[in-house]
Amino acid sequence: MPQSIETFYEVMRRQGITRRSFLKYCSLTAAALGLGPTFAPRIAHAMETKERTPVIWVHGLECTCCSESFIRSAHPLVKDVVLSMISLDYDDTLMAAAGHQAEAALEETIQKYKGKYILAVEGNPPLNEDGMFCIVGGKPFLEQLKHAAKDAAAVIAWGSCASWGCVQAARPNPTQAVPIHKVITDKPIIKVPGCPPIAEVMTGVITYMLTFGKLPELDRQGRPKMFYSQRIHDKCYRRPHFDAGQFVEQWDDESARKGYCLYKVGCKGPTTYNACSTVRWNEGTSFPIQAGHGCIGCSEDGFWDKGSFYDRLTDIQQFGIEKNADEIGMAVAGGVGAAVAAHAAVSAVKRAQYKGDQE
Repeated sequence: MPQSIETFYEVMRRQGITRRSFLKYCSLTAAALGLGPTFAPRIAHAMETKERTPVIWVHGLECTCCSESFIRSAHPLVKDVVLSMISLDYDDTLMAAAGHQAEAALEETIQKYKGKYILAVEGNPPLNEDGMFCIVGGKPFLEQLKHAAKDAAAVIAWGSCASWGCVQAARPNPTQAVPIHKVITDKPIIKVPGCPPIAEVMTGVITYMLTFGKLPELDRQGRPKMFYSQRIHDKCYRRPHFDAGQFVEQWDDESARKGYCLYKVGCKGPTTYNACSTVRWNEGTSFPIQAGHGCIGCSEDGFWDKGSFYDRLTDIQQFGIEKNADEIGMAVAGGVGAAVAAHAAVSAVKRAQYKGDQE
């Protein structure tokens, strides 16, 4: 039976990509996903044999920052994802068609690939006034979301808007905007939060699903563990300053110029789970903390309602906090001194006992 959709490898070969370059791509993809080199052949096999997956990408209440991030991916390049790895059959932001033609493409994909396509959702639905605060194709986005999700194999929630509600759902939330899991309750949902998510995290999630034909392992909140299993704080290059009690007190002080920890000026890195400090942004160039600004916790639920980005809101009681290196050193030295004295006293008692036994 002939395939209705080309495989990833067939598309790449048609575009003039050599076999050598294809295998190199598979190796780089395995590395980007945090997989060992032994997974590169499995990725190559999947790309050679599996049809490209149809994807429907819809937009609710959002600012399009997720799309802006997605198109800047470098590993893999987004053009390879969109033109080769997947069959992006509907995305009213990126597609050439508009109006009735665009909506016809949406319906055709839903009918043709029932149960096989991935629904990617950017933004969220407002529930107030029967969803009339967000209209797409002449209908409330709420209706489009339910309709497109009904026959989807899985759903990806792009960004904090779709995952948590983000700024639209912040108090007082007049539109009653909600995250998509409040509306879609019968489909597996992969949450990829961030405002926006990192480009390579977005393409990495898609690559994993296409390669292995399954959802990545998720945490209890529905986020891929490969990117959201550690706090930004855990791999931050300023972490040694945190442990030593060296903190920026004001944005223009000497500690800021020395690159000390930004915890006291509001950094939410100790309570934020994301890959910013490892994958970073703009092809791994930098991330907010490296640029001198504390993490605002944009990938965490309800971050807009947790107060100022510059208030120290977390309460982390850890070695070094509120102390400087000298105070820590004195405390350690005092502890060592007490231990030495105690050891000497015990040794003296034992020597006396031994001497009495000998006599």
